[in-house]
Amino acid sequence: MHVRRLPSFPWDGLTRYADIARAHPDGLVDLSVGTPVDPAPDLVQQALRAATNAPGYPTTHGTFDLRVAAVRWMARGLGVADADPDAVLPVIGAKELVASLPGLLGLGPGDQVAIPAVAYPTYEVGALLAGAEPIATEDPTRLDSQRLRLVWLNSPANPTGQVLPAGYLREVVSWARQHGVLVASDECYIELGWEAQPTSVLHPEICGGSPESLLAVHSLSKRSNLAGYRGAFVAGDVQVVRQLLEVRKHTGMMMPAPIQAAMVAALDDDEHVAGQRSRYVARRAILRSALAAAGFAIDHSEAGLYLWVTREEPCWETVRALAELGILVAPGDFYGPLGRQHVRVALTAPDECIQAAADRLDPKIDKLFP
Repeated sequence: MHVRRLPSFPWDGLTRYADIARAHPDGLVDLSVGTPVDPAPDLVQQALRAATNAPGYPTTHGTFDLRVAAVRWMARGLGVADADPDAVLPVIGAKELVASLPGLLGLGPGDQVAIPAVAYPTYEVGALLAGAEPIATEDPTRLDSQRLRLVWLNSPANPTGQVLPAGYLREVVSWARQHGVLVASDECYIELGWEAQPTSVLHPEICGGSPESLLAVHSLSKRSNLAGYRGAFVAGDVQVVRQLLEVRKHTGMMMPAPIQAAMVAALDDDEHVAGQRSRYVARRAILRSALAAAGFAIDHSEAGLYLWVTREEPCWETVRALAELGILVAPGDFYGPLGRQHVRVALTAPDECIQAAADRLDPKIDKLFP
């Protein structure tokens, strides 16, 4: 058996701090996990209900309507024109694709997968599940490409909220093509740019108008509050997508038909996305101001649903101090050694909880951080 032992599931380590936060007289404010809390859009719920009579198996490739809706959205929202519907593949949540991609591509022992130096843990897990070697790096173009098969990019990034500049994306794409390396770009937060405008790796200014050797992963979880629907898709190089499709056919990795119908409704409507963005803008402003006033430095965080903050101390000390205030956050070392002095603060909480966290930070933080 070549699969390496997986690291412990990070969030299990937060249990004791959740108990501390839960014991606060005014209750727990959970800002540790970026799970949406606002309602799924009505038009999406209606589309789901209308499609519930689905007695037959769905196709692994998804309906043509769904793939065309994804193409329309990429053209309208990302400036990715003339994408091929055959090069779109629905997946059962973006995390599933991230975790399974190295295996679906046939990677194994001896192969390397480049992942961001500060990164969502599932990139590493996906490489380990396939028996490949994950290589954490701040710049994949400096790696020896001899055994490198896959480069993961993440912009806007989780946990840091960093947006990769267009020039850097072009450099990575060019380098990867020269060395026969596939680039997979996790773009699940791409519609949530606040202080910078994220660019898709499939944008013609980045890829030269060709999706060759490129994949982009997109999710409806955050932009449409559909985390419970597990609606996502991957698009890009049609030959690579066909390879993924063939393996997924054999394994029965099919998205339920009602979810596909709901995704069409979500992708074709921009109004609900604008409304959700405005909610996050307001929540972000409240939390950002309160954290800055409490003496935190806020790094990156120009996009996405998190604030990446530090008091220049071990992250678990910050986690405990905030837990004493009833506020639960994620320690930065969940995302790699370079995060050991940061914590990740999620914006995905109801308005009253965001305000409660800000109120608790203001009068009491000096007692916890002298």
